[in-house]
Amino acid sequence: MKLLLALMFLVKEAFSMYSSNSDVIDLKPNNFDSNVLHSDNVWIVEFYAPWCGHCQQLKPEYEKAATALKGIVKVGAANADEHKSLGAKYGIHGFPTIKIFGANKNKPDDYNGERTAAAIVDIALNVASQKARAILGGKKSGNESKQKNSKDVIELTDENFDKLVLDSEDMWLVEFYAPWCGHCKNLAPVWSAAATELKGKVKLGAIDATVNTIKASHYGIRGYPTIKYFAPGKKNSDSVLEYDGGRTSSDIVNWAMDKLSENIPAPEVIQVINEHSLKEACEDKPLCVVSVLPHILDCQSACRNAYLDVLKSLSEKYKKKVWGWVWSEAGAQPNLEEALEIGGFGYPALAAVNVKKMKYSLLKGSFSYDGINEFLRDLSYGRGGTAPLKGAQLPKIYKTEPWDGKDAEPPQEEDNDLSDVVLDEKDEL
Repeated sequence: MKLLLALMFLVKEAFSMYSSNSDVIDLKPNNFDSNVLHSDNVWIVEFYAPWCGHCQQLKPEYEKAATALKGIVKVGAANADEHKSLGAKYGIHGFPTIKIFGANKNKPDDYNGERTAAAIVDIALNVASQKARAILGGKKSGNESKQKNSKDVIELTDENFDKLVLDSEDMWLVEFYAPWCGHCKNLAPVWSAAATELKGKVKLGAIDATVNTIKASHYGIRGYPTIKYFAPGKKNSDSVLEYDGGRTSSDIVNWAMDKLSENIPAPEVIQVINEHSLKEACEDKPLCVVSVLPHILDCQSACRNAYLDVLKSLSEKYKKKVWGWVWSEAGAQPNLEEALEIGGFGYPALAAVNVKKMKYSLLKGSFSYDGINEFLRDLSYGRGGTAPLKGAQLPKIYKTEPWDGKDAEPPQEEDNDLSDVVLDEKDEL
């Protein structure tokens, strides 16, 4: 019997890298939920494979951390090579993987720190502190002190950071702050003003680094405030750069727009062929540049493309403004021309429309790069007269065929052959 028990003990030890005397708790599918998910404790859990060299190197440090955290934070380990269902449940693809089960047990965070006892203890204590402050209401009051004047600043936490920032293709500027920090308090109204000005173009967020310590630790936050830049497009946890601009609202806006212009192409100059094409290009833009070009019979492909090239060059120049750019052929959209009073000066013609305010300004100078550039520059500085859009709404747009890029053939004249008529008259005589 003793021999049998000894053999059973050896078998158990063979599948568990940590002995029964270790302060690291052995976790399996039959005890994981009851120990980890259904408890009030913060848990640090290592998913390992006994044959993994990195896991074996981690073992002494992990056990030191477990001993140091005893009675404060639970430290466990699961053989994910043996218990593959457990590894699959938490998306384990490599060993060792350490997960932190904090306030939200259903969404554990990855541990990305150093594999030392000291680093593991630090993050564990931070998570435990975060949970305690949340229970006391410290998390709420800390964020309120920052966000009360920041309606366009997005509040970020350890829980929503990945979903809002990393899983989006938007450009983000994120401020890591501390509620007690004087420089952070000075930055708050500036940050709020920049967020409002950049709304719809760049997202600005703020995260309390004293409460949300997982992200603060991952991004190496050492002082407050620290601003991090996340470029537009697909991201991962390491897709981050330092913000190195000034600390005024205009500094932040200009820095962000410079970065944005590096990553975005110039907007297309779209032909208005239906209501969708006009709304898609103009409805959510601060300004929409509407051109009406001569009819293809009056200005063939080379002529039309020359005008379009001017518009494309200007859309590149002003791409930071995130304006919409559209064009129509003369006579194709009479309601649009009437609403903008285009046509009286001949073609080509151009107007800039503020769809939100339902106002427009008409180009009265030359339809050339310099003429349009001067007109748009004046609008950018708030100069130039405006008029209300007729009907206070976007005009009805007719469905038309898009231009095929070719010249138009002039209409064929009917042949009026009078020979038969003359012949008939002679026959009658």
